[in-house]
Amino acid sequence: MTLIAPAKVNLTLEVLQKRPDGYHEIRSVLQAVSLCDRLSFKPNDKIIFECDSPLWQAEKSLVGRVVEAIKRHTGVSNGVLIQITKGIPLSSGLGGDSSDAAAILQGLNQLWELGIPPGELAGIAGTLGSDVTFFLSGGTALAEGRGEFISPLPEMLPVWIVLLMPHLERPEFKTGAMYSRLSPQHFTSGDRTEALIARLTRGESIRSNYLYNIFESVAFKAFNGLEKYRDGFQNIAGEPVHLAGAGPALFALFSDAEKAARVWRNLKERGLETYLTETQNSIRM
Repeated sequence: MTLIAPAKVNLTLEVLQKRPDGYHEIRSVLQAVSLCDRLSFKPNDKIIFECDSPLWQAEKSLVGRVVEAIKRHTGVSNGVLIQITKGIPLSSGLGGDSSDAAAILQGLNQLWELGIPPGELAGIAGTLGSDVTFFLSGGTALAEGRGEFISPLPEMLPVWIVLLMPHLERPEFKTGAMYSRLSPQHFTSGDRTEALIARLTRGESIRSNYLYNIFESVAFKAFNGLEKYRDGFQNIAGEPVHLAGAGPALFALFSDAEKAARVWRNLKERGLETYLTETQNSIRM
């Protein structure tokens, strides 16, 4: 059995406040894209993970926690061989680890014939990480709380997306490090997210001026050299360039597939790590 684990971009990402439990309250519109990892599942005596990326480490990933969470929830003691083919860059802000975790939840539910209903699966996902619940269905969705409360939104009109992965040093616990740079002056009311949701509800196209990511306020100090990548990308694209999630990946939206392909080729010819992808509709659990 092989499952697809798509990447995502945050069309908005607002932090409303810091919570008493130490997490941050967010409102974010998430959009799944066609760039993906592939996960293959085979019955096995033991739990074994294999990955084609030499930089990927199971002990630093959510995948081991997923299997343990499933076992605790159901009491099963089965084994499995999970082979991961990486298409999503590591530690990029594109949600690859969370998407893999969601695919493993769904894959083991099928492979081991556990019959866990969608609501329970979402409950397990919420204990693993902020984006895991979103990736159970993908598409376009609103994330609230610390990111674990997911509400489907009207599908975004299709666009092409060019992604650029800067080759920059990243802290080991990147997302936490980025949140630690935020202060109350960065907190917003959620109005940017509401404005984008209103456009989606009316079936209108999403222009770059409706995108918002609070981490852009701190990312260019956190990632030395990121500003140079953004400016160069923006000059080639002729479109605003945005931070993906907690970064450092950057992206630009295009309604014209040919223009998106030209920008992607231009970046690739300069030796940059770049991806041409498009928005992806939701899937059913």
